Amino acid sequence: MARRASRSIHPGWIASIAIWGIIVIGGGYWLIKQFLIKNPYRAVQELDVPAFLENSNSLRNNTYTFSGTVWTSLAWSSRWGRLFSVEVILKSGASEMMPVLIPVEFNHVNVQKGQQFQFLVQVDEHGMLRVKSMDKV
Repeated sequence: MARRASRSIHPGWIASIAIWGIIVIGGGYWLIKQFLIKNPYRAVQELDVPAFLENSNSLRNNTYTFSGTVWTSLAWSSRWGRLFSVEVILKSGASEMMPVLIPVEFNHVNVQKGQQFQFLVQVDEHGMLRVKSMDKV
């Protein structure tokens, strides 16, 4: 009887498949980190800061997103939450201060001067920016 040749996968092929798998998984992780995690509110319209400062009543009951740096705490209420001034850099390069109300639901978030946040806000019936969600940048 003739002997049959045993065929198995060459170790080089296994190594190259493993390397390509690592590259694909690493590239996917990098893309997700760059584009999805950077701005979790990318589907929400960005706040038009000059329009808000000119007349916030025209934007009432709408949800917007913007990013800014916490400047100072303005007020605190056990019923309503904390009011902060947030510096927003406009596309023109100028900066504006915005009042942002962080409700009591976010008391667990440690907000300090100089921290940058991505805010999801709703313009309430009084024209105030009320935070619905916030993430540190």
